Amino acid sequence: MPARREPDKSRNLIAFGVTSLFNDTASEMGYWILPAFLTSIGAGPAQLGLIEGIAESVASFAKLFSGYLTDRVPRRKPVVVFGYAVANALKPLLAITAAWWQVLLIRFGDRVSKGLRGAPRDVMLAESVAPSRLGAAYGLLQAMDSAGAIIGPLIALALLAHYGLRGVFWAAAIPGLASVVVVVLWARETGAAQPVRHRSSAHARAPETRATLTLPWRYYYVLAAVALFSLGNSSDMFLVLRAQSAGVPVAHAPLLGLVFNATYTAFSWPAGRLSDRVSKYALVGGGYAVFAVVYLVFALAPSRAALWAMMAFYGLYYALTTPVLKALVVDNAPPEARGRAFGIFYFVTSLAALLASIVTGELWKHQGPELPFLLSAALAAMAAALLLLMKKK
Repeated sequence: MPARREPDKSRNLIAFGVTSLFNDTASEMGYWILPAFLTSIGAGPAQLGLIEGIAESVASFAKLFSGYLTDRVPRRKPVVVFGYAVANALKPLLAITAAWWQVLLIRFGDRVSKGLRGAPRDVMLAESVAPSRLGAAYGLLQAMDSAGAIIGPLIALALLAHYGLRGVFWAAAIPGLASVVVVVLWARETGAAQPVRHRSSAHARAPETRATLTLPWRYYYVLAAVALFSLGNSSDMFLVLRAQSAGVPVAHAPLLGLVFNATYTAFSWPAGRLSDRVSKYALVGGGYAVFAVVYLVFALAPSRAALWAMMAFYGLYYALTTPVLKALVVDNAPPEARGRAFGIFYFVTSLAALLASIVTGELWKHQGPELPFLLSAALAAMAAALLLLMKKK
């Protein structure tokens, strides 16, 4: 009988990259016009904060559950496929909404689906590449993802003039379907962790329990710094609203996404590769410093030109943090607990982002936009200092 052929796990990097490209194209086609769409149906900053906050908070529990599930199920790919499929079935439904609470329900389902697929996908990718290439792998994945975030706003911009806001939402179904097809046909299972075995005595279970319940102190230090930062990291939709309040036309909202994602795409892979050679703590701290500068300028809003420049600079924050933080989680978690480490990480940061979006919406409503943006800048600066201190240690 011929030997069973092992699946080629190395192709997962490309499979997940192409899936992210199509998925983010679909997402970003609608994301940057969502504030204008909410305004057209009678909603404002407070409703936007509530929508983004509730969606992210419930998604955070999905992320926590997904992390624990990832370490226990024998097959992770079905969870990933389910997450992509549900999210892309819901996005086009924005085209038939007539009230802000309907938008909330769709965003809720989209975020929950994203929460379910995140941890198993990230663990599958970690198991598909050499440890010395983790940063580069997550950086390439993020570059493909943000490339879709360039294509999406360009398509939206081309469609807006002829088909309106709702037409853009309908068109997002095409790249969304393509993302599901790619992950179904080309992603490969990675030989996930086996379910916990039953043993005959408590003594026999003790070593396994200690191994699976303990995460290093470095992991929790990073988690605390990121949570502090996330308390000021409200939805990017508030940047769009701030730009519009400073005179940037509504029709140019997709272009704001374009300039932001151009920088994000250009620097994600180089930043990921660099993180395999230098301190990841320093890179993430630098990214938070970039965030602080951007939010400070948005608080002051000296000119429309300054806001456009800051949107381009803002992409550097994402490039220095998103792929590098994923590599930091893998570095600071034992292999048998990576899913849980990602789940806890995503759960805590999502809950903090929930508070950030709600607080930003309320502060904006009662105090104007300057105060919430200044608060976000201050929290980012403190988180950057914590990570730079870790680099010195």
